[in-house]
Parts: sequence; C-alpha cells; structure tokens
Amino acid sequence: MAAAQGRLSDGAGGMDEGKGARETDRHTDSSAPPAFRAAVEALRTARLRPQIEVDPTPAPQRLAPFAYALEAAVVDGDQDLADGRLIMLHEPAGHDAWRGAFRLVTLVRAELEPEMAADPLLPEVCWSWLTGALQARGLSCGEASGTVTRAGSHYFGGLSPRPPASQIEIRASWTPREGLGGVPDTAAHLASWCDLLAQVAGLPPAAPGDASVVTLPQRRDPQSR
Repeated sequence: MAAAQGRLSDGAGGMDEGKGARETDRHTDSSAPPAFRAAVEALRTARLRPQIEVDPTPAPQRLAPFAYALEAAVVDGDQDLADGRLIMLHEPAGHDAWRGAFRLVTLVRAELEPEMAADPLLPEVCWSWLTGALQARGLSCGEASGTVTRAGSHYFGGLSPRPPASQIEIRASWTPREGLGGVPDTAAHLASWCDLLAQVAGLPPAAPGDASVVTLPQRRDPQSR
C-alpha cells in the first residue's frame, strides 16, 4: 500500500489552483484550527492502493477559510486510467448549506468506450459507485449532491486517424460526519474516494471476492503519462 503523497491542471469546476504551495502551507500551519490540522494529517498519512498515485496540490482559496486538496491518478505502467481531485473545505463556525464544519468536494474522470458511454443507465450507475464506496466503509455523510457528465469527441482533418473518444466525469460534494473533537475520518473518506477512482478506471475490487462491486471494462486507449 502506498502512502498518500496527481496531475490535474485545468482547474475544472471552480477547483482552481490557488496561489501555489505558499498558500497551501498557510492553511496547514499552526494558525489553522486543531480539527482542520488533524483532518489534514489523516489525509497525508492514509495508506492507499499502490495503483493510485496521490499528491497534495494547491487548494482553492475562495471556497472556505481553510482548504486542503489532493489530486490522484490511477496508473497502469506508463498510462493513466483515471484521474481526479479531492478538496477538503473547513468553516470553523459551521456552514448552513453544508450542515457541518467540513465539506469534501471531488472531480473524477476517465475515458470510456463509446458504446459504454451510450448506456442510458451510466449516470445513475456512476453516482451509485460514489455512494456505495462510502457505504462500503461504513461512512455516513450529509447533503450529498453532484453531477455525472458524459462527453464525446470526434476527430477531423489532421486528427481524423484518431478513433472517437468518450469521457465520464463525476463532480460531487458531501458533508462528512464529524467524530471526536469535531474531526471527520478523512483517511476513510480518502480511501472511499480512491475506491471510486479504481472503479471508474476499471480496476478489480481491492478486497478479493467482493462481488458487490461492478467495474467498467478496461479502457481501449488510456492516456499516456
């Protein structure tokens, strides 16, 4: 198992890159609330599947007083099968819309076979992967919301030799249940998020014999790193 250590660079969905490592450090130094520091430390030391590479990345600066972000990729040799970003937001006084002091925000995406992307049930299935990944680890959360988007690309002119490409994108946020000292089990939420990434990438379940997990077939042409 690898310790939590990505590569999204487009700032998708308002998940902007912030102002660099200096700003990330500002949100994790001794001036940050103890609950936030504890939640960050749990993210930093979580043990994850070896196929998933996770790194800290600058967090958005305008969504909450305190924020911490990770980005990840599911890697097979020199190919990326899926990637994503997970952001933890903290409002010490609590947030009415979140109904809590913490909020987790995510973006997950992967390439699909066009015929798989055409499945009318795919959005519902992908959303169930997120909720199922949380439930499988016994995690409760509130105010979950999000979108599942399918996109297709067709290539013309000098790019016409490329086959059509389809992508699935999951954007979601939820409020984790706070535990002792007002700290949510962020390590478990990160592990659940990595379970979702693995499913979207088409990896087999981490636990042998877990027939409850339905995975996508292997992608035809994963993105080279």
